[in-house]
Amino acid sequence: MTKALIDYGRLLDVLAAEAETLATSVEGQRPERQVPACPGLNLGETARHVGSTYRMTLSWLRDGRQPVTWQQNPAPGEDLADFVRAGVEPLLDELAAHEAEDPCGTWWPEESDYGFWARRLAHETTVHRMDVQAAAAIPLDPVADDVVADGVDEVLSLWFVHRLDVLGVRGTRDGVVAVRTAGRVWLASSGQRGSSAWRATPEEAEPADADVTGDPIKVYRWLWGRISDREVEVNGDHDAIAQLWALLRLATK
Repeated sequence: MTKALIDYGRLLDVLAAEAETLATSVEGQRPERQVPACPGLNLGETARHVGSTYRMTLSWLRDGRQPVTWQQNPAPGEDLADFVRAGVEPLLDELAAHEAEDPCGTWWPEESDYGFWARRLAHETTVHRMDVQAAAAIPLDPVADDVVADGVDEVLSLWFVHRLDVLGVRGTRDGVVAVRTAGRVWLASSGQRGSSAWRATPEEAEPADADVTGDPIKVYRWLWGRISDREVEVNGDHDAIAQLWALLRLATK
């Protein structure tokens, strides 16, 4: 459950499109506008974070090691939209010059290749693009179901499993939640022995303690803590669902 569900070229297209939509959504907006689902985070900080992440990643890819310093704020006279665009363009060129399997440094030992960064940045940009649009009080652009499915897969494998393990965080009780959306099913298990997640068939998911399902984009946003249980369909053991939610909030903060 490490490799993306969509191909490398598709991920690069998503990254390019979402970065441009984010930049466009920032234009003319007050940077202090708050992201509704993220107390303390505003529109300007979100755009700066994304632009900074592009530059950090490009430095890592070019130098072969995690950078210590990189440009984290717009240059004098540069607005936030241009900061995002100027960051993503050379990064896309670097990613496009390689294959997904080409090796490079990453922060996930299971996937040390360019494919990791294409996937990670596609979803980083998509989630934060929606944050910017929510802060600006403009309608959210849709996300294709195949991108959502890959995003669900990534948040469960990379964050719920790997990141919680790095943090040494575990659940207090055993529970298995089936996540069903975009024509796919995943099982997310948590408890005192740690967290695990895997792609499953509908039949394999039947014994799960609880289910979370709903419109693909809503399940995607729910897993990232952007909407509440009221906007997805939850069934079964609500304590198991609450534990999954709480652990994801620790993993993705």
